[in-house]
Amino acid sequence: MTQIERRSRRVCFTGHRPEKLSRSQWVIKEELETQIRQAAADGFQVFITGMARGVDIWAAEIVLKLRDAGQDVKLICACPFEGCERKWEPNWQRRYRDILAQADLVKYICGGYRPSCFQIRNEWMVSHAARVIAVYSGTKGGTRNTIDDARRSGVPVVIIQG
Repeated sequence: MTQIERRSRRVCFTGHRPEKLSRSQWVIKEELETQIRQAAADGFQVFITGMARGVDIWAAEIVLKLRDAGQDVKLICACPFEGCERKWEPNWQRRYRDILAQADLVKYICGGYRPSCFQIRNEWMVSHAARVIAVYSGTKGGTRNTIDDARRSGVPVVIIQG
C-alpha cells in the first residue's frame, strides 16, 4: 500500500486541553464518538491522536473502546516527545500510559523536548491524514494552527464546538 493509500484511510484529532473548553466534557465526548463512528462508516480505519490531555486522550479512549467492541479500527499515538506526560496529574499520566500500551503504533515525533515539538507533531499528523476531527472553541493556539494547516493542505476538517 502506498503512502497516499495509507493516508486516505486515516483521521487525526486536534482539540483543546480540558481547561480551555467551554462545553461539558461529556457532551464533547459524545460528539467525538459520533464523529469517530461516522469516519469509520466512511471507510477510515486508522485514527491518529497527538496524546495531549483532554480531546486527544478522550478520542484515543473512544477508538480503543470501538476496537475492543470489534470495529476494524486502529490507533496511532503521535507523541511530541518521550516523557511529555511527566508533569501531568497522576490520573492523566495513567490514562496516557494505558493508551500507549494498547495502541497499534506509538511514534515519538521529536527526539526530545524543544519549543516547536508540539507544532511539528501537529504538522506530522495533518500530513498523514485525510480528515481532521477538531474540537475547537475559537481561540488562538495549537488547535487553530492545526485547523489552518489542514485547510491550507486541502484536508477536510470536521469541527465540534469546544
